Amino acid sequence: MNAQRVFISIILGIAAGATAAQNDYPNRPVRMVVPFPAGGPTDIVARPLAQKLSESLGYQVIVDNRGGAGGVIGADNVAKSAPDGYTMLMGTVGTQAINVNLYQKLPYDPLKDLLPVTLVAAAPVALVAHPSVPAGSVRDLLALAKSKPGALTFGSAGSGSPGHLSGEIFKSMTGAPIMHVPYKGSAPAVQDLVGGQITLMFDPVQSVLTYVKSGRIKAIAVSGAKRSKVLPEVPTIAEAGVPGYETTAWWGVAVPAKTPDAIVKRLHAEIVKALAVPAVHGRMQEIGIEPIGAGPAEFAAFQKTEIAKWGKAVRESGAKVD
Repeated sequence: MNAQRVFISIILGIAAGATAAQNDYPNRPVRMVVPFPAGGPTDIVARPLAQKLSESLGYQVIVDNRGGAGGVIGADNVAKSAPDGYTMLMGTVGTQAINVNLYQKLPYDPLKDLLPVTLVAAAPVALVAHPSVPAGSVRDLLALAKSKPGALTFGSAGSGSPGHLSGEIFKSMTGAPIMHVPYKGSAPAVQDLVGGQITLMFDPVQSVLTYVKSGRIKAIAVSGAKRSKVLPEVPTIAEAGVPGYETTAWWGVAVPAKTPDAIVKRLHAEIVKALAVPAVHGRMQEIGIEPIGAGPAEFAAFQKTEIAKWGKAVRESGAKVD
């Protein structure tokens, strides 16, 4: 009986300590892992959000860029971190929905190893080209690609990224013989596109917008169901000659499985509050990103739908990890 009382006392003490720790959260800096290099589309979403969260949480939210393997390295790092609220992932459609369909041996399970906190934002993918490419429309591009099989290359942030799959779906639906060139992130791929080392790219609109506006690359079309407000003169791929084509990039915060519910709720509330700040909300819209702020349950349901959707796209496109 005494042993039982001691055991119960220990359990109650642990529970009380955990509650106190949650109530005291945070009491030190928090790490936000961006699973791609600095300067890319995910980084562009993460940094202003991290800055506002630092202000509201009272401790710095440090952006930790861990690129490689289409986001797998960074996502796996978070999945294997302590579930204490001090490590979170700025996940993408790639890390949370595409990779599980694309990689045969993914080291983490996006549904079992990571808890959804907030669906942060979404944006269309832009099909852009180096100015030297003699095509100003999707139809012109298809004609050029088919006249010179393999001559056109499209870069992406890596295998499994939204840009990769957007390109593979484009190839599947049009028969365009364009070659995928994976990079370790969007930023180095965009630099090579600007420099002419690759000819095309499918990438979320926010990371290529400045280069399009300056004329260093040209926008051929966008992947959404409707035109982008920041590139209103650029048609969708569907209206430009590929009926039914539509892909969307999105970003959401996730934490390691078993993170206490109270911490998940706190993070969700703080992220929603940060997204409502004009400096964040307005800036996102200025560069073609649509803030969302959906909660854990909505994000979880959405993620399951997206895994099924992108699984079908991977199978039909025949996409493989390069």
